[in-house]
Amino acid sequence: MNTHAATLIDLDWDSFDPWRIQAVRHRLSDHPLLQPDQLVALGKRFQGSTRLFTFNNEAGADANFDDVGRLYPNRKSAADTVQGINDAKAWMLLRHVQDDPTYRSLVDLAMSPIQPSIERVDPGMHYRAGWIFVASPHTTTPFHIDRNHGILLQIRGTKKVYVWDADDTQVCSEHARDVFHARHDLGLVKWDEAFRERAHVYTVGPGMGVYMPITSPHMVETGDEPSITISFTYSTAATRRNAMRHVLNDLLYRKGIRPVPVGKRPLVDTLTYATASVMVAAHGVGSRPPACPSLARPSAYAVAD
Repeated sequence: MNTHAATLIDLDWDSFDPWRIQAVRHRLSDHPLLQPDQLVALGKRFQGSTRLFTFNNEAGADANFDDVGRLYPNRKSAADTVQGINDAKAWMLLRHVQDDPTYRSLVDLAMSPIQPSIERVDPGMHYRAGWIFVASPHTTTPFHIDRNHGILLQIRGTKKVYVWDADDTQVCSEHARDVFHARHDLGLVKWDEAFRERAHVYTVGPGMGVYMPITSPHMVETGDEPSITISFTYSTAATRRNAMRHVLNDLLYRKGIRPVPVGKRPLVDTLTYATASVMVAAHGVGSRPPACPSLARPSAYAVAD
């Protein structure tokens, strides 16, 4: 493990593989910005924006993540949700916290020290972001995939994290990933209880976490206590290439052409990436809701959509 004093996130960097799920340790649980009073203040600043979502906890693993806000709304304010989280029967997402200057410093505090270790094997880090989840006991974050590498860190309470390999097409098809990258549509990412048997399962408490590669399907269940979690996400040159290939494959699929799955033929991947780059530069990255803006304009920090 990396034990440098300035490093708050520890992985086994000697064996780090950006495409392999791994356990994580961290020293962020006592950070002042991750305590309930500061999260209430951040929630108030984000109130009324797309950076704050609150949901009731009736959604299960099989809920469509895209529709959770519409189908399972929580009418309480961010302050009321956090202050009464033990009995709120709800969960709250503070998204793109790097848009807040104070929390951008937290994202940098966590990510800057480990960037050299990551870039040694996965260069080109960009599009940093922070996501904070505050949840009542016995709450489920539905089964879904994400468009960046992610480091989930448990701050308070416990969670059971179910995560599947990024190339497990029995759990999430290649075409589902194509559609997700091109249109940010999770409609083809479907839950099945049988998936639990194929999952990597981590029970995480304060100081613990999980590294998850891009589009690794995952689902999370909180324990008997309220939970606070922060996830740091980022893109790299490799994730950008991966996403671009999926974008073009989705276009081919819609034109009736069955594309070669991403990663199966290196030469095809190279040609696909070159074609997708030209296409994105000329026409953008899909329809509404938008695909990841970093495909068109990489930036140091993620841009809220």
